[in-house]
Amino acid sequence: MASRLILRIQEKYSRLTSSEQKIATVLIENQGLVETHKATELAALAGVSKATTARFFRSLGYADFEEVRIQAREERNSREPFVRFDAMPETGSLGRTLSEHLDLEQRNLTRTFEEIRADLLPEIAGILKNAPRVWFLGFGDEYGIARLGRTMFTRLRHGVHQIEGSGQDWASELSMTGPRDALILLTFEPRPRLLPVLLNHARTTRMRIITITDHAYAAQAGRFSDCVLPCHTASYGIVPTHATMISMLRLLALSYLGQNADAVTQRIATLDAINEELNLSE
Repeated sequence: MASRLILRIQEKYSRLTSSEQKIATVLIENQGLVETHKATELAALAGVSKATTARFFRSLGYADFEEVRIQAREERNSREPFVRFDAMPETGSLGRTLSEHLDLEQRNLTRTFEEIRADLLPEIAGILKNAPRVWFLGFGDEYGIARLGRTMFTRLRHGVHQIEGSGQDWASELSMTGPRDALILLTFEPRPRLLPVLLNHARTTRMRIITITDHAYAAQAGRFSDCVLPCHTASYGIVPTHATMISMLRLLALSYLGQNADAVTQRIATLDAINEELNLSE
């Protein structure tokens, strides 16, 4: 799980100097170093000066390195019971398994939404409002969730599509994308080799990219995305969970609705009228 330190790094990474980004990369790869190493040792690992290290933490909003260490210890102490629970194997008792499953999903959802930046949802809603078209993209298990997202947003606005690569014909689908289109990328592990190629095309086309992903991929996603929404995805290890991703999609839909209530109401009324005319609704 990403700590508050890692979340700050992800938010400010693009504005850091090249030397500060070296420290950021070291900490993203092993955030536990702040508890086991001194500031001078971190500087040596990153190949930068101690002064650069001090400036790096101040740019993240900390008074000094000691404040970072205190925060890390507090987070570890509050997180340890959850980590032990997360590693607990399922038991044969159905009642206990159900309660553990529910508790784990609630923790994932709570941690995910507590960490969302307050300004991010209105920003994303604005991108979706101004986009000529909205595209959903997901691979593997996320393919179905991308379809759910397309269905959900189709009720809210026109011009909503899914990039599917039907029959491996990626070119014909990508040719329909254009500048200011919004691409909502849904991605957990494993990620296909094709993904970087598609993202390069999206950036070249000047699409706005919104990525919903796990914390492990959030920093990398920040390099090509306009907005990143990291999800906590702790599970029992065998079957992955997509509860936070699906809930995040619904939250985006509600945020869009909040900024475009009149247009959405008119859209839903139009769809209902068509359904009634086609006699598709009871």
